[in-house]
Amino acid sequence: QVQLVESGGGSVQAGGSLRLSCAAYGYTASCMGWFRQAPGKEREGVATIYNDDGSTNYAYGDSVKGRFTISQDNRKNTLYLQMNSLKPEDTATYYCATDFRYPCARLSAPGYKYWGQGTQVTVSS
Repeated sequence: QVQLVESGGGSVQAGGSLRLSCAAYGYTASCMGWFRQAPGKEREGVATIYNDDGSTNYAYGDSVKGRFTISQDNRKNTLYLQMNSLKPEDTATYYCATDFRYPCARLSAPGYKYWGQGTQVTVSS
């Protein structure tokens, strides 16, 4: 059984930074990602780290490129999302997810089976 637990959310002013963590328990796949969902909006792919070809690859949503960085510490079985230059439009509940299927669904939320409970990020102007 895979369990994902996010932490690190909070409130920050525009231009600030936060780092989210996702601790993974149980067997985890090489396809892991961060997603977010704001009230009244669809769940959006933020960043993905995956290995479909023997090498580590990354994918970022257009709205976060250059500001957010996804990384993982395999020794700690933890996924991170470093968020810099935060904007009010980044306000959402952030979720981490993983899936075992090949190829990795990357930024497509329906392609992920296992999800964390979410952590709230609020950016004020």
